Amino acid sequence: MVIITKNIISELSSYLSSHKHDKIFVLTDANTCDKCLPLLGAALTENDYIYITIKAGDMHKDLKQVSAIWDVLSKSGASRNSLLINIGGGMVTDLGGFAGATFKRGLHNLNIPTTLMASVDAAVGGKTGINFNGLKNEIGSFYQPDDVMIDCTFLKTLNRDNLLSGYAEMIKHGLISNRISFDEVLAFDVEQKEIDIEKLNNLVSTSVAIKERIVEEDPREMGIRKALNFGHTTGHAFESLSFSRNHPILHGHAVAAGMVCELYLSHKLCNMPVQILRRVTNFTKEHYPSFTFNCDDYDTIYELMTHDKKNEGRRINFTLLGNIGDIRINQEVSKELALESFDFYRENLY
Repeated sequence: MVIITKNIISELSSYLSSHKHDKIFVLTDANTCDKCLPLLGAALTENDYIYITIKAGDMHKDLKQVSAIWDVLSKSGASRNSLLINIGGGMVTDLGGFAGATFKRGLHNLNIPTTLMASVDAAVGGKTGINFNGLKNEIGSFYQPDDVMIDCTFLKTLNRDNLLSGYAEMIKHGLISNRISFDEVLAFDVEQKEIDIEKLNNLVSTSVAIKERIVEEDPREMGIRKALNFGHTTGHAFESLSFSRNHPILHGHAVAAGMVCELYLSHKLCNMPVQILRRVTNFTKEHYPSFTFNCDDYDTIYELMTHDKKNEGRRINFTLLGNIGDIRINQEVSKELALESFDFYRENLY
């Protein structure tokens, strides 16, 4: 269940008092331990709670960190009736979710996302995972948390780049849903000094509902759930390339770049109106940093795309759009056209 609340302390306290677990573990990274854990105050002050803090940053979403969590769970006597509370961004909920899914074949998980990315995407839907061999989310499982508690108050702790990272997923949800949702997301002022938390809370609620509806229809990504991967086939390749350069970009920034490329492919192959392509391209250029690459990187990016989890063998399966809400899954794109989309991005975003 996804619970959107304006009082996370009360909600969490009520939850913990009404659910009986033999042990409770609290997972944070270095950032959320410092900035977000104090905001939960009295709800997490029990002396017998066991706290686990991992390194921050997607570059640490790996087997070493999972092993460290497993080690604490094992040495502390965790059982399948124990609860692991994952407090943080997508890195924490992905990694904590995977650790919780695999320890003793699954203990209880509660996600408390503290970033916009985690609130509208990573913490919702039951996907868990870690990076492996330089590839994004190469290892993972489907494992639904018991509940997800979202309070946009945490978003006040975010800097502009991290807010925009999550916002890319909200643009995606608008594109795969309907014109009203799409227009509302693009109309919101993401650059205002004091973010309108009330308005953002409403947009987050709509965005989460879009994802929940799709996940409920296709929980294991056999069909329509692939719609949620729009922008990600190219975006994950950009992200993996940035890892190889030791200069990682934020996931949502990579997705924003990926959506521009895949909207171009949608226009070429599925008659996506050029006006939609231009609106998203202009929004991305105005608000997101450009991802810099050149022609020498094209074959590397394409090779990285062949590792996407939706693929069948070496065939790259794209999710494309014929229009807003007109989803076309399992679209095959020639290498020539895929590279052409890179040209479009560089010509319009640099």
